[in-house]
Formats: sequence, structure tokens, C-alpha cells
Amino acid sequence: MKSLFDTVSYHCSKTVTKTYSTSFSLATKMLYSSIRSDIYNIYGFVRFADEIVDSFHDYDKELLFNKFSEDLELALKDKISLNPILNSFQHTFHNYQIDKSLVDAFMNSMRLDLHKNTYLTDDEYKNYIYGSADVVGLMCLKVFVKGDNEKYEALKDTAMALGSAFQKVNFLRDLKADFDGLNRSYFPNVDLDNLDEASKKQIIEDIESDFEKGLSGIQKLPIEAKFGVFMAYRYYKQLLKKLKKTPALQIRSARIRVSNPKKVELLMRSYVKYQLNLL
Repeated sequence: MKSLFDTVSYHCSKTVTKTYSTSFSLATKMLYSSIRSDIYNIYGFVRFADEIVDSFHDYDKELLFNKFSEDLELALKDKISLNPILNSFQHTFHNYQIDKSLVDAFMNSMRLDLHKNTYLTDDEYKNYIYGSADVVGLMCLKVFVKGDNEKYEALKDTAMALGSAFQKVNFLRDLKADFDGLNRSYFPNVDLDNLDEASKKQIIEDIESDFEKGLSGIQKLPIEAKFGVFMAYRYYKQLLKKLKKTPALQIRSARIRVSNPKKVELLMRSYVKYQLNLL
């Protein structure tokens, strides 16, 4: 039965989320069950595309990415795919009438990672972040508002800001892996070989501005989504706090993490804030 295959597909997307990201998985668990599977489905899709360009070094990445892209197009057209991750994603895509341009922008940014290593201008940087992060926030927002276009338009800018903040924190946290391992430099006008405190301060101030705007949108989210998104916000804010306290040269040489006990503490503190309406 198709329904049984769909169930298996949804479980695959959930497994991908839990396996690849304990923090995102924890935040997703805080969403209402009515929308949780759809967020797993979106994450599974974006994670697989990202893994192709970031991890499969012993294979022809471009060939694999092209095949994945072709399978994606067929999945969205035919409303089924034997790739369970794409099958679950196409269900969410159609159920919430996600704009195809968001999917295309995401795939375009992922494709850039196959060949482009440096972002020299602010426009290049912003365009990459729009495709790699902002549109993912917008896809999730479609689920959060259950396809309500009026609510979607009202919260669109804040969802993009939050997506940008999350991505920029990832860039700062992963400087060593991106620069040394993948030879990538996302921040324009920053010498990563000699990252200094002034450059770090400028990056962090930009991220804090995005977070401030993003929080205003979290406060207006439907009840089904609000606490889960707030939990993700709190995690990334904590990570940024650690990065802010870490010397620039240490960020360049090591990956900063939030420990699992700290994540649990954040969950409890966030729940108290949420219950007291202190977001």
C-alpha cells in the first residue's frame, strides 16, 4: 500500500534528523505532533543535498548532485519517489503548497558549493545565505502557519532573518572545517588565515541583529510551532554566546559546541520562559 510506503518514508526523514542533528531534533520534538513530521521531511531533504556537496569526497559529487536534482524534479512532478527522503518531502511540498522557487533557490546554493570557494562581495554572501538558509526557514514557516498566506507574508521577513542568523552561526562555528577541510570562505572581506577580534566582532553584531528581528517573529508564531522554534533560537543564541567569549584564533582552530547537559538545561529554562510568556 502507498500509505505504508509513505509511513516508511516519514520514518526515514525522522531518522535522518535525529542522526545528523541532536539540537535540531530536540527542537523539533517541541513542536506539536500535527506539524512535526513535515519539519522532519524538510530537514531530511536539505540534509541529503548538503551531505552530497560537503561529505562525499571519494565520489563524483556533481554526478550525484545532478542525479539527486533530477530525482527531486520527478518527485515533485509525479508526487512519488522511490527515494524515501524525496517521497516524504514531496508530500510536505504539495500539502502546504510550498513555492517551487524556494526549492530552486536552495538547490542553486547547494550547487554553488560544488565549485565556488570564496564569497568576495556582500551580494554574493547574501544570495548564498538566502538560498542555503532563508528559504529553508520559509519552507518551515509554510508548515507552521499551515499554508495561511496572510500569516506567511506577515512573518516572512522575520523567518528569513532567523534562518540567516542560524546559518551565520554555523559558518562561524565551522570556520576550521569549512576553510581547512573544504577550502571555503563564506564571510566576505575577512582574512580567515588571520581572523582578528575586530572581524569577529563585526560578524557577531550582524548575527545579533538577525536574531533580534527573528525573535519578534517567533513571538507571533502559532502555538503549535512557537516553543519548538524558540528552543532552536535559544540553542543558537547560546552557541553564539560561547563564540563571542572565545578568542578569534581559537574559533579558527577548533569547533565550538554546546554540551548535551547544557542543551537539557536550555530546554528547561526555555520552557519556563515560554510558560511565563517571557519570550
